[in-house]
Amino acid sequence: MKRVAIAGFHHESNTFVLVPTTRRHFEQVGIAKGQAVIERWQGTHHELGGFIEGSRTFGFELVPIMAAYATPGGTIASEAFEDLVGEMARQLEEALPVDGLLLALHGAAVSEQYRDADGEIVRRLRKLLGQSMPIIMTLDLHANVSAKMIEHTTATVIYRSNPHLDQKQRGLEAASLMGRTLAGAIRPVQALACLPLIINISKQYTQEPPARELYATIDSVMEQTGILSASIAMGFPYADVEELGAAFVAAADGNLAQAQAAAGWMASQAWQRRHEFVGALPSPAEAVRRAVLAPEGPIVLMDVGDNVGGGGPGDSTVLFAEILKQHGKDSLTILFDPEAVTACVAAGVRQPVEMAVGAKTDRLHGSPVRVKGKVRTIADGVFVETQVRHGGKRVNDQGLTAVVEIPSGNSLVLTSRRMQPVSLEQLLSLGIDPERKRTIVVKGVVAPRAAYEPIAREVILVDTPGVTGANPANFSYRHRWPNLFPLERDTAYHGEQGSVGVLSKP
Repeated sequence: MKRVAIAGFHHESNTFVLVPTTRRHFEQVGIAKGQAVIERWQGTHHELGGFIEGSRTFGFELVPIMAAYATPGGTIASEAFEDLVGEMARQLEEALPVDGLLLALHGAAVSEQYRDADGEIVRRLRKLLGQSMPIIMTLDLHANVSAKMIEHTTATVIYRSNPHLDQKQRGLEAASLMGRTLAGAIRPVQALACLPLIINISKQYTQEPPARELYATIDSVMEQTGILSASIAMGFPYADVEELGAAFVAAADGNLAQAQAAAGWMASQAWQRRHEFVGALPSPAEAVRRAVLAPEGPIVLMDVGDNVGGGGPGDSTVLFAEILKQHGKDSLTILFDPEAVTACVAAGVRQPVEMAVGAKTDRLHGSPVRVKGKVRTIADGVFVETQVRHGGKRVNDQGLTAVVEIPSGNSLVLTSRRMQPVSLEQLLSLGIDPERKRTIVVKGVVAPRAAYEPIAREVILVDTPGVTGANPANFSYRHRWPNLFPLERDTAYHGEQGSVGVLSKP
């Protein structure tokens, strides 16, 4: 039986965040090695779960190597990157011989030394495994795909859903490609086409236009005989890298020209509709006014500028302060604030507290707000999500957590770890029924919608300030393409920028 190694390294690096991502941040979310990779990820809705299930379906033996994950944040510290990637390479070398590698990367990782950190990972692993070894890579939909990533892999599979609800399916797709490649049934070759286009973060919801129609082009490409896989990456606008922008990847069975044509066609279809991918959102004052005046709730306010899933600190007080200013009632806000949690623990459950909450990471996300209230709950912050949700995780840990009730029925959930708000269990596990709230502040853009949209009367994306703000014109890029729509409205595209094709060796 063929032996296939599986490994993962996930980090979405926001280069505008001042706090670097260290090994400790990876340890908080999880570093699994060897058999622990299977124990942690089997049965999950993650691509690693797809790899594991796919090994049984497509008949190869799994060789678990290592999986390291951290919550999106600042640039990865060089020491952490070298430690983790070096460890992965050593473990892989010790596991040899293998017949292939299934590799789960993000595609928007940046380290202090390598702006294309994912490309550096695949370069190192390719050098270790040799040119003939099949390496099938999965990427997040927000990848900034580089030529290096494509050059050193055999085929690439990218999520098609935002929120990311298809991660397991993409893992199964990658496992299928690996199984057929090892059996000699197919010979994947892949091509990449990159567009000088920033797709606004507010336009990246794949259940609605224009993203829905963008992803429909994949179905058209997949109808072609000989096409093995087709993918679109909408890009991550908070990474100041050369590859910033939308990218299109196609894999064909031995026909590089067909792969190049397919990737180029998807890119051209997106470019024709580029004006549809420019966003405009309401201000905090306008959005809160709409929520306060709404006849029914819950109204979910997406705090775009403090999107934890994009590297935001999770402690912005902009919307919370605006709700108090407009005398909002029955609101719910989650804030990352270890200091406030400590104060609540010291006070005790049912005891009064008076303290400043939020905005302690920096001054880009509002100012601390002084509140008086009563501690309702103190919990360990661990919760389990059994539904298919963005990120594919089952067990989640937001650290020691406190719930504080303040006047007018407003509630604060204070956490000691940053947590993407992609699961209602984050609240239900604390005894909070979100459907009974009029206004809920959610620190995200698209990722939380799978959880919150079913209970929301309305979801409003809000143009809040911060390191994940909606308007790319507010960021100072130094490494991006010199002409990038919509930053330069007269940008031209003729199909040649960033277009590469890589033929895998037999």
